[in-house]
Amino acid sequence: MTDTDVVRSAPLVAIYADESCLGNGREGDNAGGAGGLIETARHPYGEPMRRDYWVAEPATTNNRMALRSAIEGVRLAARLGPGRRCRVVFTSDSRYLIDGMTSWVYDWMRRGWRRKTGAIENLALWQELVEEARPHRIAWRWVRGHAGHPQNEYANILATRAAARQDASEGAVESGFDDWLIAERAQGRVTIAPDPLPDPATFRPARELPDIQTESLF
Repeated sequence: MTDTDVVRSAPLVAIYADESCLGNGREGDNAGGAGGLIETARHPYGEPMRRDYWVAEPATTNNRMALRSAIEGVRLAARLGPGRRCRVVFTSDSRYLIDGMTSWVYDWMRRGWRRKTGAIENLALWQELVEEARPHRIAWRWVRGHAGHPQNEYANILATRAAARQDASEGAVESGFDDWLIAERAQGRVTIAPDPLPDPATFRPARELPDIQTESLF
């Protein structure tokens, strides 16, 4: 089996992630969190199997936590696939993250991890994410935040709770999404149906990430 065949046969995973920074932009240290919901098919029935994850930092920014939401989510998803390979639909309301992984990083890597002007913000995290993402095929998808999208709203709950508590899930844990959704629907706060599992027939990943490394990567 070739490397391409391994990727094509790899499980198709959905990740919904969000970030939070309490007091983002204010003077001083601002606590932050990132959280995500991982969905896969429950073999052989096709029903979603869901897991949650979250991380926190005591002094951070929204952009840092958006990157950490992706690093942690992709790292956990890798455990699901043969040879640690997956196909992933990664959904976030962070334009910083989505634009970065679908456009900016290719230019930065071509220049040896440099921008045309100025330093790359959060360089070490971008490099870490590229290394985590490279073995997989990932479709990076943007959704508008706070617009009632069930999985995105739930990821926001995980992120803001992690920021407030300053704790971490230490891996993927049993999800509370189903109970949360029932409660939210009962209160009329969520009226949109959750996204279904990704369809392999319509899966369109971003360009493969080139294997370009510099001394600054390590």
